[in-house]
Amino acid sequence: MRSTGFRRRTSTALLTSALVLVAATATACGPDGGDGAADGRTRITVNCMPPRSAEVDRSFFEADVKEFERRNPDIDVVPHDAFPCQDPKTFDAKLAGGQMEDVFYTYFTDARHVVDVGQAADITPYVKELKSYGTLQRQLRDIYTVDGKVYGVPRTGYSMGLIYNRALFEKAGLDPDEPPATWEEVRAAAKGIAALGDGTVGYADYSAQNQGGWHFTAELYSQGGDVVSADGKKATIDTPEGRAVLENLRAMRWTDDSMGSKQLLVINDVQQMMGSGRLGMYLAAPDNIPILVKEKGGNYKDLALAPMPGGKGTLIGGDGYMFSKKASPEQIRAGLKWLDHMFLTPGDGFLGDYARARKNDAPVGLPEPRLFTGAADTADQKAKKADANVPVENYRAFLDGNQDLEMKIEPPRAQQIYSVLDGVVSAVLTQEDADVDRLLKDASGKIDGILARG
Repeated sequence: MRSTGFRRRTSTALLTSALVLVAATATACGPDGGDGAADGRTRITVNCMPPRSAEVDRSFFEADVKEFERRNPDIDVVPHDAFPCQDPKTFDAKLAGGQMEDVFYTYFTDARHVVDVGQAADITPYVKELKSYGTLQRQLRDIYTVDGKVYGVPRTGYSMGLIYNRALFEKAGLDPDEPPATWEEVRAAAKGIAALGDGTVGYADYSAQNQGGWHFTAELYSQGGDVVSADGKKATIDTPEGRAVLENLRAMRWTDDSMGSKQLLVINDVQQMMGSGRLGMYLAAPDNIPILVKEKGGNYKDLALAPMPGGKGTLIGGDGYMFSKKASPEQIRAGLKWLDHMFLTPGDGFLGDYARARKNDAPVGLPEPRLFTGAADTADQKAKKADANVPVENYRAFLDGNQDLEMKIEPPRAQQIYSVLDGVVSAVLTQEDADVDRLLKDASGKIDGILARG
């Protein structure tokens, strides 16, 4: 799941209404049928085309599709625009109704679900035709591998870190070139930044719309803990590591008063605070940085990125593409060629043409996504460095520190679990006398119930 994207949430009522909508409109709104275009070419439908409102990104996408069709005159690509690329209001309904595009976008957290409901094509016999496949990070490839069979291809990946404001660090007498490496150091830095006054907040965290549960998970990983057991059957949050996460938040919120009085924050609230220069630190992935500059008023020179505090682990996420179970072998082969062209060629394509991005004032030089390995990664990083237009030195600590962290994906049934954990985090940040032990015990029982339902 992309860290800045529309986070997926579903409910029984929402899913039911969406199913009715899809059933009623399948003929009018479903993907183009058949695998052959009128002129005999192989036709594939694909999604996640940027919307018309994103003029530059859409023009890039259209140009890349046109170039792909020029190089592959036997393939006809029919793109569908969408934002968000995976809409929580319709995703499960489209799956159930067999209405997904031939090549469709998924968050990492949904790959197993798509396979479990029988809506993904097994592309194992064809994946060897994907030129880039062997160059992709195995950990990311494995997300789309179930019981030894390949069902999809990763497109991007991210890992969480600590975004901080160098200007506020300097103003508070802190060294911006030595960011906090432990949660104790985060607490001390937050206290110093909050002491600047004028509404300045040292550290902020999410605690609503499932985002609090998402960050609790990241913070638990950083302490060396897990949300669920290795077999996926039991909650593992009622532990010393889980208590450490909540006690640290409690201390910053109520003892130090370094998190401000306004709580129940979500990503947009925190981004607004950071962009306006009123916030010292928060957890995020690198893709937050251009949003802070282009949409929230921030400045690249003031924004830096450090690895996840704690030194044990960090949460990773991302997205990729899967293939409809209705796709023919010809469509699967065409789709794999399209993925190679659009997203998986170092220094080229929709995500990798850094020279084009720089010409259009898009940020180049952020430390992620880091998708490739070996020579492909070297080539990609070289191309990125040549066209960098952001202060790459501000992200050095993040790149160096990530080498020592365990990279851990989100838990199974992530959004349902996050909903439970939201209540735990929000209670600690809004109730000074919140009973941490009781909160963890109750949440564990609820998570056990979620896991038992499968």
